[in-house]
Amino acid sequence: MFLQIKNLHKSFDTENGKLSVLKDINMTIKEGEFICAVGASGSGKSTLLRQIAGLDKPCFGEIKIDGKLITAPGPDRGMVFQHYTLYPWLNVQENTEFGLKLQGVPKKERKEKASYYLSVVGLSNFAKSLPKQLSGGMKQRVAIARALTSEPKVLLMDEPFGALDIHTKESMHEFILDLWQRTNLTIFMITHDVEEAVFLSNRIYALGSRPGTVRKEITINLPERTSHIKRHSIFHDYRDELMELLRLHGKEALMAA
Repeated sequence: MFLQIKNLHKSFDTENGKLSVLKDINMTIKEGEFICAVGASGSGKSTLLRQIAGLDKPCFGEIKIDGKLITAPGPDRGMVFQHYTLYPWLNVQENTEFGLKLQGVPKKERKEKASYYLSVVGLSNFAKSLPKQLSGGMKQRVAIARALTSEPKVLLMDEPFGALDIHTKESMHEFILDLWQRTNLTIFMITHDVEEAVFLSNRIYALGSRPGTVRKEITINLPERTSHIKRHSIFHDYRDELMELLRLHGKEALMAA
């Protein structure tokens, strides 16, 4: 057991009282897995990711990584957001080094690490470019390279491809799968895109809404991970199962509102 979420509850105080966002979340993620949590708006996906990142604390329950309780952000967890969060006045190399600079890593070491991970994501030739000179997919690759420089145990991704057009998104899917397979990186990603989750992940946690709860855990066994698999009946079966599950619980949430 590598990353463990146990009996996690999260609520917020509002003018109308407490708003329960996450309820009794239990998940286990093994080293080297690619896990997606899928849910509609109101399922608490981003809130869950913030708990794992240590950016917020649960009301009840606990999250552990390698048996160590998570209480704050740390270099063992890299974070990639939907929007690239690159500094427009820094070039690609400087953006990639930025986190290491904040950690006080010596200049020579952070330059070497940033250069290495830019090569991993295929952007060595763009090290001197500014973000405005890059496409959306390239910007997201820089954000991923920056997250990898701390050599995290797990990469946390908050709908990282949601702002991309369909062709760039498909290209990024192939890129992240290749990166995962080459590095054996542990990835936990949240998304509302059911097809994206089926295509990328080993396992999927389907979240219900208001409050977010784990409705079902689904293991994904695809014969291949190429674009051709999306036309295969097994892919359609997984997609349809998830769509129906989310649709069903979306109706329940509306009726309970």
